[in-house]
Amino acid sequence: MFRNYFTISLRTLWRNRKVNVISTVGLSIGPACGLVIFLLVSYLFSFDRYHAKADRTFWVVTDIRQENVVPTDATPRPMGEVLRQELPFVETAARLENMPRRIMAVPDGKGGFSKKFDESRSLCFTEPQFFDVFDSEWISGNPKTALAAPNTVVLTERYAQKYFGSANPMGKVLRFDNQTNLTVTGLIKNLPSNTKLRYDAFISYATVPTLLGAGGKQAMQDWTNVFTVCFVTLREGTPVERLLDAFPGIQKKYLTAPEAKKLDFHAIPLPDLDHLPQYGGRSPKAILYALIIVGLFLVLASCINFINVATAHALKRAKEVGVRKAIGSSRRQLVGQFMTETTLVTLAAVALAMLLAYFSLPMLNSALAIMNTDISITNLFRPDSLVWFGALIIGVIGLAGLYPSWVLARFNPVAALRGRLTTHQVGGVSVRRGLIVTQFFITQLFIIGVVVMLLQVRHIQKADLGFRKEAILTVPLPPGTLSKQAVIRARMEQIAGVDAVSLGAEPPAAYRRLPVPFTYDTHTQPEKFPTVVKVGDKNYVPLYGIKLLAGRNFRNNDTTNNEALVNETMVRELGLRSPADVVGKRINLWGSDKIIVGVVRDFHLSGLSQGIPPATLLNYYRENQMASLKLDPDNIPSTLKAVESTWNALYPEQVFKADFVDDLLNNFYITEQILLGLAEVFSLIAVLIGCLGLYGLVAFMAESKTKEIGVRKVLGATSKQLLWLFGREFSRLVLIGFALAAPLGWFLMNGWLQGYVYRIHFSGWILAGTLFLTSLITALTVGYESLRAVGANPAKSLQNE
Repeated sequence: MFRNYFTISLRTLWRNRKVNVISTVGLSIGPACGLVIFLLVSYLFSFDRYHAKADRTFWVVTDIRQENVVPTDATPRPMGEVLRQELPFVETAARLENMPRRIMAVPDGKGGFSKKFDESRSLCFTEPQFFDVFDSEWISGNPKTALAAPNTVVLTERYAQKYFGSANPMGKVLRFDNQTNLTVTGLIKNLPSNTKLRYDAFISYATVPTLLGAGGKQAMQDWTNVFTVCFVTLREGTPVERLLDAFPGIQKKYLTAPEAKKLDFHAIPLPDLDHLPQYGGRSPKAILYALIIVGLFLVLASCINFINVATAHALKRAKEVGVRKAIGSSRRQLVGQFMTETTLVTLAAVALAMLLAYFSLPMLNSALAIMNTDISITNLFRPDSLVWFGALIIGVIGLAGLYPSWVLARFNPVAALRGRLTTHQVGGVSVRRGLIVTQFFITQLFIIGVVVMLLQVRHIQKADLGFRKEAILTVPLPPGTLSKQAVIRARMEQIAGVDAVSLGAEPPAAYRRLPVPFTYDTHTQPEKFPTVVKVGDKNYVPLYGIKLLAGRNFRNNDTTNNEALVNETMVRELGLRSPADVVGKRINLWGSDKIIVGVVRDFHLSGLSQGIPPATLLNYYRENQMASLKLDPDNIPSTLKAVESTWNALYPEQVFKADFVDDLLNNFYITEQILLGLAEVFSLIAVLIGCLGLYGLVAFMAESKTKEIGVRKVLGATSKQLLWLFGREFSRLVLIGFALAAPLGWFLMNGWLQGYVYRIHFSGWILAGTLFLTSLITALTVGYESLRAVGANPAKSLQNE
């Protein structure tokens, strides 16, 4: 029986190959998008789940309680050691610390270096216990001892090749930041891309105290500041509640009562590491679930198109069904025959969808390069992926095949053989209307989302941040004396095309530093709210175009500078009426008294998703890590070359790296830009799928109304009146779809906008524009087939009557 179904299906599909090719291509588009989306979501959900101890490993984080709670992804440095030594239900704990803007160099054996690399993101300091917590495949070295001693490093294969080529790296020496020699004591396989901890050089944590200088040992026992990421693995069967219950005891033992009130410790499951934006996660679960819904919508839209095409061509198979029923075929056998055909078409569509996904994934990986994505079509054949992939295929077969098969199987054999079946007996216009309304709903929901996201991203990019960002170049500034900093400032100012130079810690808007407590004026206790500290010299405010509202700027850049500037928000939080009221007052920061000499207009200290906190600007040369150069926009290429040449002459042992401020600011909105790009692509696909569905419906309507149009033309109806038959039908469907999509789109996108302190207003014209765009697309799609139906010769449609 099944062989017969299969043979007949192949013959039928070949006989109607033109229609079936179109159906297969149309059906493949939605699943292709679904595959790409589901592969992406599956990949993002897989982060750090592959470790053997992932289910009992937790990431310890600290919330700093001030006027507001500031979440951090780190802990005080002693936390990991205390968890290991004092809690018997803890199997192990590992500490990890980053030190950005570091240089790794390969000695050439002659007192110099053969290679130098800026390794700001790829190296970390960690303990031997790291490899007890996280799975790594070792090639050389002992994981228990490789990082036990100071000044040792473990490399991945990729970085061993980068530093030493094909030579054996074991025992070789690297120079870290021009101050410490590191001996390679281990070599491991490259880490997979689906880990948040994708490092390539692991330096022993025992090296950190020497790098911190004279106060290194004391800093390693500091419980008041958070610097170190801490992971803890519990013994099997231990509930995480025991760890949470232990934190108050640790606070009581190692912190004073006021210090304990400021710090809250939490434990986050390792698999959730990348899903919490407040702790640096890049793929919130809400976004991933939204992507899943988008994928399901696109698959559903493709299935709707297939149903439309299949039922539209059902009349052509009426006599076949009649003959089959007349010779004894049951309805179940007919359903089996037509489901076999649908299954073959679906499998062909899925194969084509996999091919389309295969060619799309490189573009997706490129767009998500900042997340180091490495998504492959082969991920489909992993055990966890096969479950949802199989469910997708079965779902598509069911959605696309059951209804058309049921319609065909229920034909009246007598009416079928006499050729008297009507379009209402092959699904009817009412069912098609429901399907097209669903497509209009999906299409308009996508359009609303894209329009809102596009406007918000544009608003972000064009918003006034309170400072100048165009044509300002930042270059790293290695630690140095005040006199050496004066030299680089003077040398840079001499370069043609450099209009101004300022030294500071970072641009006005940067990844926010932790706010610090301070004491104001004659108060003896710290204020209830902290302040964010920005560091810059006397050129910082004029170079970035920050407006002074009261007082003056810094007077000099020497070590006697004890001045501070504050922003408007600081003045308001202090309860003062006028910016001038704060000028001349004392502020104690970092244990040092400063005099407030000026108030600057509020400027954004981070992305627009957050408000502007109280801020203080200090001129503190020891914190200067960056030189900001205002460039002449007309001579940027030649100026860049001169800047690099001058910098290399001043710091030959360092690696030159320059970034424009506006490029750095764009990093705040990478998530939004990626989401917008995905939404634009999937919306375009949703519109194309919708157009195919509309075309199928108008073709069906044209066939069902052939005789009606003929009669109306004979009775004197004009072409405009006949076109209104189609226009009225589709206008109603567009409005029904809009009535469903508009409130849901408003609700969803308003919720998304709430994540931004500075956001656009969701106005009615966004919905009106969506309705107009959908109406225009609909008119263009149905216009040709409608005109063809209206222009047909009525004699042909009425000749059989």
